[in-house]
Amino acid sequence: MVVFIGKKITAKASADKARELWGTVCGCAGILLNLALCAAKLFAGVVSGSVAVTADAVNNLSDAGSSVISLAGFRLAAKKPDREHPFGHGRTEYISGLIIAFVIMLMGFELAKSSVSKIITPEAVDFTWVAVGILCASVAVKLYMFFYNRRVGKMIGSASLAATARDSLSDCISTLASLASLFVMKLWNVNLDGYVGVCVALFILWSGFSAAKDTVGPLLGNPADPELVEAIKTRVMSFEGILGVHDLVVHDYGPGRCMASLHAEVSENSDMVSVHEQIDLIEKTLSEELACGIVIHMDPIAVDDIELMDVKTAVCAIVGSWDGDFSVHDFRMVRGEKRTNIIFDVVVPFDSKLTTAEVCGALELAVKGIDPRYVAVINVDRPFH
Repeated sequence: MVVFIGKKITAKASADKARELWGTVCGCAGILLNLALCAAKLFAGVVSGSVAVTADAVNNLSDAGSSVISLAGFRLAAKKPDREHPFGHGRTEYISGLIIAFVIMLMGFELAKSSVSKIITPEAVDFTWVAVGILCASVAVKLYMFFYNRRVGKMIGSASLAATARDSLSDCISTLASLASLFVMKLWNVNLDGYVGVCVALFILWSGFSAAKDTVGPLLGNPADPELVEAIKTRVMSFEGILGVHDLVVHDYGPGRCMASLHAEVSENSDMVSVHEQIDLIEKTLSEELACGIVIHMDPIAVDDIELMDVKTAVCAIVGSWDGDFSVHDFRMVRGEKRTNIIFDVVVPFDSKLTTAEVCGALELAVKGIDPRYVAVINVDRPFH
């Protein structure tokens, strides 16, 4: 068993190392290619006198800086957990992706300012085949970087590389627009340089906003992957003695680093020592199979209380008739001489048209309608997946 666990740890460490290596390669390639493109486009901008081409060169310089940020993000994310960060540093990648997004938007804003200035005070733009050749080569290089970063980003699940890929695509479009403005000037003697610059700036701003949205989500806390949620539920329910699963929460600490907690329902008549051993087995099995830390809380429930089951069936029927993913769990009955408390949790979806007060009010009336001695004690939950 020790050998088996050791293999698991080794495999995880190898995957993390490979991920860091891919990030390093992409980061270094981005730095070198963008610096080369920046130098070439600066030359083309000076030769042609085009503000759009010159701004495109500055954009490539910012891309090189973004690649430095991405590279630093991968190196920091690969650091091992420590006392201050016991869950590792994986979210550093999200932070680096967010910084890249802000750099993209800053470049878009600066390009918009210079382009508006060119519209107000237009300057002559010279058509040269040298500039055309440089811009065509730039489009080819940026297309390569887009496909490469997108493929690697999907392969290793990197938000930072996804943002870099999106930036490369926006660079292709901005360069093509600059190229088109040169040909329009050559063929019809119409100076569209400033207008093209504004259009390119707006596209770059949109691209930066989209990249920021993609990286802010994981930092704030996105819903868990539905496939992972279903896999956890299905696998837990496959073990003997598990009657239900609820309150499943998945915590994301960066690509490849997650933990999940859930409540597993078992019969209150079960031997608690045996059930505890079963829960330990489930935690260990799922941690190994899904590469996700699992913590399970055991909820004993009554399975042979006919009165309780009748009330639960009635409540579930009411909840099931509402639009939305409502559910009920942790159903208990505490009997007294003059009143009987019906205690349960109800999960209210975030997009429910019913308010919490309306939900509780309807269920309280329904429980009271079954038997005047019944008093509903309701705890409202929200879904975390």
